[in-house]
Amino acid sequence: MQVVWSGIMKCFPFHSSDKKDEPKGLQSASGRSDSSTYVDVEGRRCGSELNSQDISDSGSVESLRRNAPPNLSQRPSNLRVFTVSELKSATKNFSRSVMLGEGGFGCVYQGVIRSVDDPSRRIEVAVKQLSKRGVQGHREWVTEVNVLGIVEHPNLVKLVGYCADDDERGIQRLLIYEYMPNRSVEHHLSHRAETPLPWNRRLKIAHDAARGLTYLHEEMDFQIIFRDFKSSNILLDDQWNAKLSDFGLARLGPSDGLTHVSTAVVGTMGYAAPEYLQTGRLTSKNDVWSYGVFLYELITGRRPLDRNRPKGEQKLLEWIKPYLSDTKKFQLILDPRLDKKQVIRSAQRLATIANRCLVKNPKNRPKMSEVLEMVNGIVESSSDTNSQLPLKNVSRIEVSHETEMRNTKKRTMDQKPRESNWFVRLWRPKLIRT
Repeated sequence: MQVVWSGIMKCFPFHSSDKKDEPKGLQSASGRSDSSTYVDVEGRRCGSELNSQDISDSGSVESLRRNAPPNLSQRPSNLRVFTVSELKSATKNFSRSVMLGEGGFGCVYQGVIRSVDDPSRRIEVAVKQLSKRGVQGHREWVTEVNVLGIVEHPNLVKLVGYCADDDERGIQRLLIYEYMPNRSVEHHLSHRAETPLPWNRRLKIAHDAARGLTYLHEEMDFQIIFRDFKSSNILLDDQWNAKLSDFGLARLGPSDGLTHVSTAVVGTMGYAAPEYLQTGRLTSKNDVWSYGVFLYELITGRRPLDRNRPKGEQKLLEWIKPYLSDTKKFQLILDPRLDKKQVIRSAQRLATIANRCLVKNPKNRPKMSEVLEMVNGIVESSSDTNSQLPLKNVSRIEVSHETEMRNTKKRTMDQKPRESNWFVRLWRPKLIRT
């Protein structure tokens, strides 16, 4: 089975204006629905990039480790270093017959390598070969090596090793990952998939993704902000466990005493938080917003932005708003491939969590550990054939949401007369200009 590797989901860059933290606006080089286009960033870098803690700033792995904060640079890396010759042998000389995908920064091939511990054992891998165009690809390569070389978690794709070797064509930059045979979540939510994802599997994916983000944000002595959380960057292994992949845009979180990291705004259309688009100020709550968008992907089976749909249905967050006020309307946004009667209650609870992640004020969004706890309650309850939440879990979720509603009453004065409180604080996405 071939894999559509996460790297082929292309992204867009924003360019900073002269005034720090004020990006000029969204630029997309493609109007297609499948993706926007990755644009290589030239060698010069904007001031907001240079002044931030970018774990991809340096030109090489070793120089980055020397310049990185102590808690990052002092960590040992267990990555395996490959030669170009080894990877040519593993991929049939980078044959198109084993190509898994092609993206803005290069191609991905399926390969087979020998285990270091047991040379007789063969291991399937995915080999990502970066193109030589521009410097942005190299920055992302360095970032991947440094992030995945020091972190390890069941819900993060494992980086087996890397290659920075010379051959007759010049320097070759490659990344070698564990092979994920069941493709990306984006593929299975699309109509290209032969069979739709069952609801219980979608809940498991939501839980796995929340675990991965919680680990990055809260479970290490430094924080990593993913910055490009989306369904195409969530891959599925042979047991359908979901793992976050493609850390090329990841950033170190703010240092002690700082509230945010100032960056040039990058990400994928439809996922980036509105305050990040406006200011370039990055916090972990940007990932929380993206996770909320992803939950609505699981519920509806739709992309956050789809130019192939009618005008009023192209932006997911705008399209769902009129349907959230009651159960009968809510059924209309459920993925039509699902059994609505069976999943309606569970889907509404998941939408409640999504709405908390999509609160306009980032300070009022929950931490990922809190999101994980709420999703875990739904996953546990879904094992019951009725897919109903235990009463105490429902109460805990709803009461905390209502408490938050009362504490932020002043910010909800623009509520329309017939809108329901359970979704009132869902962001009205007027900030993005496509």
